[in-house]
Amino acid sequence: MRLPAIRAALPALALCAALGGCYAYERGPHRPPVDRIPAARVTGPDQACIPLRQFSETRVRDSRTIDFLTSSHRGWRNVLPDDCPGLASERAFSFNTSLSQLCSTDIIRVLEQGGGGLQPGAACGLGRFTPIELAR
Repeated sequence: MRLPAIRAALPALALCAALGGCYAYERGPHRPPVDRIPAARVTGPDQACIPLRQFSETRVRDSRTIDFLTSSHRGWRNVLPDDCPGLASERAFSFNTSLSQLCSTDIIRVLEQGGGGLQPGAACGLGRFTPIELAR
């Protein structure tokens, strides 16, 4: 990464550090359409919380659905109680927790592109976490 690119990313990195965590995704033709939710097999009962260390990536599926994945095909699906404005189009969010887990009582913040970097957008509550295995 060149030095100008690093300087341009510093405000966004500072925002992520202040908010506790960031999950942002590249836009482009190689990404699946945001409104396509892949089929998944439920592998257990819903959970109120999941350990932060157990998921390595997240995928925003639409304005209410986020997959928290432990590998390319297993993890938890979270369906938010309400639409989260900007989540489907931005496909990036942050969260702040002082615990070692993320819970259905926690709030995510949509991260919006603007002003030369990422800006906090809508705040949205999480739903319960459903253990899933994505169809291959």
